[in-house]
Amino acid sequence: MKNVALIAALLASGASAAGTLVVAGSGEPVTLESGNAHDSVSMLVQRQIYDRLITVKPGTTELAPGLALSWKPNRDATSWTFNLRRGVKFHDGTPFNADAAVFNLRRWWDKSDPNGLREFGRIFTVVPDFLGGYRGEKNAVVKDIVKVNDYTVRVDLTRPNTVFPVQMSASYWGMASPAAVKAQGAKYGTPAGTAVGTGPFVFGRWVGGDRVNLTANKTYWGLKPKVDALVIRNIKDPSQRLNELKAGTVDIASDLQPDDLKAIQADKNLVLYKRPSFNLGYIGLNNRNEYLRNQKVRQAISLAINRRAIVDSFWYGLGITDTSIVPPPLKWATSADVPADYRFDPAAAKKLLAEAGYPNGFSIDLWYMPITRSYFPNPKASAEAMAADLADVGIKVNLKTEDWAKYLEDLFGGKLSMYQIGLIGDYGDPDYFYGALYNPTSTNDIGWNAPEVGQLLEQARAGLTREARARLYAQVHELTYNAAYRLPLVHSQSVAAARSYVKGWVLSPFSGEPYNTVSLVGKK
Repeated sequence: MKNVALIAALLASGASAAGTLVVAGSGEPVTLESGNAHDSVSMLVQRQIYDRLITVKPGTTELAPGLALSWKPNRDATSWTFNLRRGVKFHDGTPFNADAAVFNLRRWWDKSDPNGLREFGRIFTVVPDFLGGYRGEKNAVVKDIVKVNDYTVRVDLTRPNTVFPVQMSASYWGMASPAAVKAQGAKYGTPAGTAVGTGPFVFGRWVGGDRVNLTANKTYWGLKPKVDALVIRNIKDPSQRLNELKAGTVDIASDLQPDDLKAIQADKNLVLYKRPSFNLGYIGLNNRNEYLRNQKVRQAISLAINRRAIVDSFWYGLGITDTSIVPPPLKWATSADVPADYRFDPAAAKKLLAEAGYPNGFSIDLWYMPITRSYFPNPKASAEAMAADLADVGIKVNLKTEDWAKYLEDLFGGKLSMYQIGLIGDYGDPDYFYGALYNPTSTNDIGWNAPEVGQLLEQARAGLTREARARLYAQVHELTYNAAYRLPLVHSQSVAAARSYVKGWVLSPFSGEPYNTVSLVGKK
C-alpha cells in the first residue's frame, strides 16, 4: 500500500508540474532591466526573472530571506551587513556571489560606474527617489558598497536608516547577471535583448506589443515552479482580459473591473480573488500651471470632486476614501488632526475660485490613464465624472490621454497639469508612499518641493521606534494635506480571477507575485 501511495503521489506531482501558465497582463512592460522601472507591469514580469537580497513571505508584507540569508545593522544603523546565500547561479550559469551583488548595487548607485550604462538612457531613478541620491550627492543615503568576502556584502550609509532592509525588499532591486548586462549593453532588458536573473522563471522572448515568454527554472534554489512555462500577455482592456479568461485562452487575470464580480461568481469555471488593499489612486496637480500654483484653486478642485460618489460608482464597494496617501494598514503613520475624509462642497469651491480671481472659472486639461489599475479600474469613466463635478463650479475640463509609456514620461517630466495616477506599495512601510510622492527627488511631476517635508522624512527613516516615526509622519501628513498638490481619491482592493484548475495562487498586497507557487491541475 505504501508503494501504491508513493506512485500516486508522484503521478499527482507530475500532473501539477506540467503545462503552460498563461497570465493576462494589464499592459506591456516598459523595461525588464532591474532598477530601471517604476510601473507595475514591468515589476510583475521582473518578479518572475529576478530575486532580491530580501524578499517577503507570500501574501504578506513581512520580510523573508532572499539571496541574503540574513542582514543586520551596526549599532546606530549607519551600516547594514548582508550574508549571502551560497550555491545560487544565474540563468546563464554564472555564479551569484558578493561580486555579483556589488556589481548590481554599484551600477544603480554610482553614476560613474562603467556598468551603469547611463549613456543608453538608464538613469535608475529609484535610487534618488528612495535612497536620496546617487553616489556623492548631497542627500544620498548610501555612502559605500563593500565586498567583505565572497558571500558577505556591507552597505555603509551616510546617516542612520532603520528602513533600509524594507526598502531593499522592493522589486526594483532584482539581481541581474553581470555577464549578461555587460554582453547585452543597450539591448539589455529590451525586446531586442535579454534579462537574466536567478529567479524561478527564465526569460525566453519579449514579443513587443503582445507577450513575454518564460520557462521554468528547473534548478531554482527556492520553491521550483510547478509549471513548465509561463506566458504573460499584454491585454490592456479589462473586458478582454475577462472574456479571454472565460474562454480559457488565459488562466489568470488581474486588475479586472469591480463590476465584473457577479459575472465571475456566476461562472462555475472561474474562481474569484481579491487582492489586499495596499495602494493609492490620486489626482496630481502641477504647480507649473498658472491656475494650479494658487492654493485656493487646488483646494477648490478638492472641494468640487465628489470622491465618495465616484468611488461608489466605479469601485463597487471595493474602495474607500480618506485624506491619507498611505493605505489603511499603515494608518499609524497619519495625523489625527487631519480630517478623516474630504468635504464635497461645490458652493465653497466656487467661493474659493472667486477669491483666487477666477469667478468664471477657467479651462484645464485632465489626463486620464490609458490602462487600468486596481487604483483606477475605469480611468476614463472616473475622469468624466470628475470633469462633470468640476464643470459644476465653472472649471471646463479637456480630457486627454496617450500611450502608457509616453504618459509616464510626460508625467514624471512635469508636463501634465492635472492627471490621474496612483501607486501600489512595493514594500511594507509608510516610507514607500511618503518617499515615492514627497522625497525631494520625486516631486518633479507636481513641481513642488518643501524642504521641511524632506527633513521630516529623513528623520522618520532614522527613527528607532514606531512611536517616534509616527509623530514625524503625522507632521508630513498635515503639511501635504494643506498643500493639496496630491489629492487622494481611493484605496482599493482589486478584482482578480482564475480558471478553476489553477491552484496555489497567493496574491500579494503588492502589484504582483512570482508564479512559482501556481499549479494547473486538470488543465486540458
